[in-house]
Amino acid sequence: MLQSNESLPDVPRLPAPWSLRGHAWMVALRLPAGDPARTAFVPADLRATVKSAFSVLMCVVYDEAPCGPYRELLFIPGTMHFGDGRHPSISRILVSTWDSVVNGRINWGIPKDRADFDWTRGESGDHWRVSSDGKELCVLDFTAPTGVRLPLRSSWMPRGLGTLAQRQDGRTCYYRPEATGSLRLCRLRQWRFDPELFPDLSRATVLATARIEAFRMVFPVARVVG
Repeated sequence: MLQSNESLPDVPRLPAPWSLRGHAWMVALRLPAGDPARTAFVPADLRATVKSAFSVLMCVVYDEAPCGPYRELLFIPGTMHFGDGRHPSISRILVSTWDSVVNGRINWGIPKDRADFDWTRGESGDHWRVSSDGKELCVLDFTAPTGVRLPLRSSWMPRGLGTLAQRQDGRTCYYRPEATGSLRLCRLRQWRFDPELFPDLSRATVLATARIEAFRMVFPVARVVG
């Protein structure tokens, strides 16, 4: 991680549940077998358990959140084996505010680090650049969405895939976000990564890319073990 727990600033504690509103970009992808990005930033005791039919990269703009608006970049390489079975788990996540970092770690064990986000929108699409201490972590270029707007509800997802788990500081947090919104397909024009700061997905095959619009989400109180 970029920042240790000891280095985090003192911010107001905002316990779960959280209600959030915003929009996002989601990239479903498949990594080659044995690709280092599968296990990059995964806790050592979970690396051997990572399995994936596909992985997910997301950029998110939270317009409303208990900690105030913020932006986010995250990667889920697949599922990992926790005490009660397999669950998706976030291996790397950057957000734009310290309030989100601190409360995300406390409430759900999510390994958030803070970074700087430059997001610009034009008629042809959206450009993202994420950096830390002036060093570029990731650049993403998306086309504007097209086609039919489809409904999206997290309740349609099987419980095993919808319940995430995070292991941090000797505890495991289980949580199932609930979300509604809509999506339209778009394309990823280009991407690049610094593998020292974010999983290098450049060798992945992109399966689908979508813009999720006007979502509403609830992050519940986590079930904590350990």
